[in-house]
Amino acid sequence: MHMETQIESATDIRASARPTNLSAGLEPLAAFARRGRRLDGALAALHDVSGERVQRSLTRLQAELAAFEPSVTLLGQVKSGKTSLINAMAGWADLLPSDVNPWTSVVTSLHLEPGGTRTENKASFQFMTEEEWDRLTTKGGRIGEMAGRAGAGSELQKIRTQIEEMRERSRQRLGRKFELLMGQKHDYGYFDKNLIERYICLGDDFDDDGLGELDEQGRFADITRAADLYLNSQSVPHRLCLRDTPGVNDTFMMREQITIQAIRDSRICVVVLSAGQALTSVDMGLIRMISNLKSREVVIFVNRIDELADPANQIAEIEASIRQTLDTHHGPQTAEIIFGSAYWANKVLTGGMEDMDATSSAALLNWAEASVNATHAKATPQNMVWELSGLPALNRAVSERIVTDLGNPLLARIAATATTAATGQQAANAVMVQGDGGGGGAHMHDIRTAFEDICRTHLETLEVEAGRVLDGFRDRADRAHATFTDRATHALIDHLEKWGEDCHWEYDPAGLRMLLRSAYSVMASRLQTTAQTRYEGAVRDVAELLYDSFGPAVEGIQLAVPEVPQPASPVALAQSIALDFNDSWWASWWRRTRGYKAFAKQFRTLIAGETQDFMTQLKTVQTADAQAAVLARLQGFFDDQRDILLEIADCSSGGGDMQALFTGDQAGQRQTETNTALETLRSFTE
Repeated sequence: MHMETQIESATDIRASARPTNLSAGLEPLAAFARRGRRLDGALAALHDVSGERVQRSLTRLQAELAAFEPSVTLLGQVKSGKTSLINAMAGWADLLPSDVNPWTSVVTSLHLEPGGTRTENKASFQFMTEEEWDRLTTKGGRIGEMAGRAGAGSELQKIRTQIEEMRERSRQRLGRKFELLMGQKHDYGYFDKNLIERYICLGDDFDDDGLGELDEQGRFADITRAADLYLNSQSVPHRLCLRDTPGVNDTFMMREQITIQAIRDSRICVVVLSAGQALTSVDMGLIRMISNLKSREVVIFVNRIDELADPANQIAEIEASIRQTLDTHHGPQTAEIIFGSAYWANKVLTGGMEDMDATSSAALLNWAEASVNATHAKATPQNMVWELSGLPALNRAVSERIVTDLGNPLLARIAATATTAATGQQAANAVMVQGDGGGGGAHMHDIRTAFEDICRTHLETLEVEAGRVLDGFRDRADRAHATFTDRATHALIDHLEKWGEDCHWEYDPAGLRMLLRSAYSVMASRLQTTAQTRYEGAVRDVAELLYDSFGPAVEGIQLAVPEVPQPASPVALAQSIALDFNDSWWASWWRRTRGYKAFAKQFRTLIAGETQDFMTQLKTVQTADAQAAVLARLQGFFDDQRDILLEIADCSSGGGDMQALFTGDQAGQRQTETNTALETLRSFTE
């Protein structure tokens, strides 16, 4: 019998040349996906036997479940192989260009959907706003502002020269339409390598000043700030977003700002290091970022072990060095560290294992001798190399965190809310059957008025209580800032008195970051306690109102206390300031200043200007987000209870949508479906 060789049309790769364990390590995420489908089925079943208003609540819950897309942000050293790694994680070796020019400042988000075939669905590219471009070209970006404050004239002139070059290049590429593109977005119903490179890879200059020819590499690279690509992936069992960030250090610090925002939008970060340089003192920008995250939020992937001469022995030394660096700089000391090679993984994906260079092949054999055991005895060569590449271990670490920290709490919260809706519907049915309306329309008006009073009182009180917590944090942050500035100024004066003005002086701002991080942690804890207490009070008051209004018929309603949302980590503290830089930054400032009083006064001015951005982020932006989140969660609870109350009101008047549903021959079947769905929901909250 003739067997036709299976060839993947998108890549011309023989199926037999690919690994069959692409999903290795994603088993927890696959199990979560099955549980999610089971929960969705229960929600759909309840929807079919509920009244219109309860259906509305269930529809919201179904939409929230369907929209769940956990995001994982990859960050790390320039040329650490982040892009090659993200390609391997997506199971698509040549998806993103891995040679993006270092000047590119684009966060590229891959939105992966489970699918049997690799398919590109759509793409969206967001351009800089006029404000962002103006800050870059007028002030030289963050680093230009720092240079100006520190008096580093040579640095500032260098930046201005580079800005002029970039501005001229943009004019040549985009011509008269340049200004019109600011703040706009380009959407496509497909994407390919050429389209991606057009927006995120710097290319050659050309003279065309129109927009008719859109195939040139890098045409929009200077002004693109974010790219979103939507595609099907054969490996992922659940929706997943992988964010590829540029390096954290660049001339204008645009990358730093964009990367910080990407981290804020994720709860899981994969820090990609190169085995050849691991984590060194020159990576302080990277260390600052991960130091503001919890150990649970960080997975460290040491890439490029294929370039090591003796990985079997060197890996232990590299891990010890990384741990020491994290300990010295107050990083997440218990973060999981995984070693691997995106190069090996992509060679397996492309069916090119035979084409590995000699150095990588030797490293692979060395690592295999140290790692392979009896469990790998029956594995194919492709599957074994895939395992040695570290991708399964990385997948497992990421998927376990997604499920434990994000997925399971979401399922429990949705199930608890749906249980409240379902038992509320049962109470409405009981009220309808018993005919105990408790006084007719006038009485219902009073009940609804009382309910709205409860909503308003608790929301307004929570806003005030949260405001007090946040005001306390702002005061503490200001005191920490003032304390740091005073100590630094006194240290400066002591230095001047001891060594004079000709001896260089440095001061580490790590103390300021630690004080602010501590203050933020206290604020987050107090805000969660405050919100929890208010949520419990709201549930208690709603329960009392329902019982006082409708009696024993509503005793079965299972009101769940809403889960308090956690504030995002204070990653804004990772932002670079002039004090983080070496002698070249301070030399100019030092030479331009004369006199002890002038030193102290200018130093205070410099610190105030340098820390203004991240103080504003912490004291205003992140606190506003945290307050809005706890208020929104309480508002959502009240919205759901309002729907239940209105359903009960309809039924208490002797009619409503459920009159037809729960009379006649199908009443028993519908009740059985409800009970079955409730059993499913309760299994998620036990």
